[in-house]
Amino acid sequence: MATEVKVPTLGESVTEASVGELLKQVGDAVAVDEPIISLETDKVAVEAPSPVAGVIKEFKVAVGDTVEVDAVIAVIEEGATGAASGEEAGRAKQEREEGKEERSDAPAPSPAPAASSDGSQTLSPAVRRAVLEHGVDPSTIKGTGKDGRLTKEDVIAAAKAKKDGGSVADAAPQQAPTPSAPAGERREERVKMTRMRQTIAKRLKGAQDNAALLTTFNDVDMSAVMEARGKYKDLFAKKHDIRLGFMGFFAKAACLALKDVPAVNAYIEGDEIVYHDYVDISVAVSAPNGLVVPVVRDAQDKGFAQIEKDIADFGKRAKEGTLTMDDMKGGTFTISNGGVFGSLMSTPIINPPQSAVLGLHRIEDRPVVVDGEIVIRPMMYIALSYDHRLIDGREAVTALKIIKEAIEDPTRMLIDL
Repeated sequence: MATEVKVPTLGESVTEASVGELLKQVGDAVAVDEPIISLETDKVAVEAPSPVAGVIKEFKVAVGDTVEVDAVIAVIEEGATGAASGEEAGRAKQEREEGKEERSDAPAPSPAPAASSDGSQTLSPAVRRAVLEHGVDPSTIKGTGKDGRLTKEDVIAAAKAKKDGGSVADAAPQQAPTPSAPAGERREERVKMTRMRQTIAKRLKGAQDNAALLTTFNDVDMSAVMEARGKYKDLFAKKHDIRLGFMGFFAKAACLALKDVPAVNAYIEGDEIVYHDYVDISVAVSAPNGLVVPVVRDAQDKGFAQIEKDIADFGKRAKEGTLTMDDMKGGTFTISNGGVFGSLMSTPIINPPQSAVLGLHRIEDRPVVVDGEIVIRPMMYIALSYDHRLIDGREAVTALKIIKEAIEDPTRMLIDL
């Protein structure tokens, strides 16, 4: 009996997606709930699972096609020859669950970009999942896909070679060497933007077109926070099983500022201003396919440990491509940390419909004057970009000053000052 596979529900207000990758081929056996197609929405990758055990008879779509919710994307012949039996399907599902448990007990390898001529190649959701499941280093595997891209089959072959004691580098099928371009020849390559990148471009341009953007700067002496981290990081990690980072301090400092200057935590809707009595902080996280902003909800009520755990979980799932639409829904204020990439100073752009974003930058020792003497202190530039239609300069400067004072004297965060 033929069973149709349809596009699953993608999230609130999301009605279509693009076909990112076919995870199976026609004729392949599949188990119940086994992913067969990876779909790219505006924000996340979603996998379409098989509703039955059987053999893939036909794909109704190709990579790059735009599909709507409930559209038929594949046909599976249930119970056809070669299909996984009910017992095999159950065993396959159990193995996947056991694999997830094992990965939760051990540090997951970071899915680094696969080796390529320009070093910028990223991994598809299926390949990232295979890398995590088999525990191989993708940078050591030679890709056999288009333009040298890494495929799921490459990862599986590398894992098998590693298990058999062979060389991972030799696991990929041998390809004829690509003729090198003549010396001096200039080349171009056109690659279609992913749906996520198109959405990022549209939203950022919309922020420039629809908001009156302005940025105010300040610098922060990080001595007190670094001293606190150095003193308590081991006890903190032992008690809470999470590393004490800088983001927890800045998130709590931001909560103080947004409480005192509520316009920075509001947004404009039509001819009305929407204020919030809570702080949902969008945290900018770098994912393989672009920047995503999952939300730490009710940050004003959370302690340092829970905020750090939420952010660490978002970072891990962003690399794995397992963030959901609900993770990124909402948000009243954004924090973006360009310092992890070495940025000294920048003018971050707001995340609509929000009205402000805090930009963090790298820490470096600089000479500053303290009590009439020149001393060396670990300093960081911080920036607040804001929508001047709603937030006046005085309010923006005040909010940034509150954040600065809280970081330079963390006791303020304990006594709500």
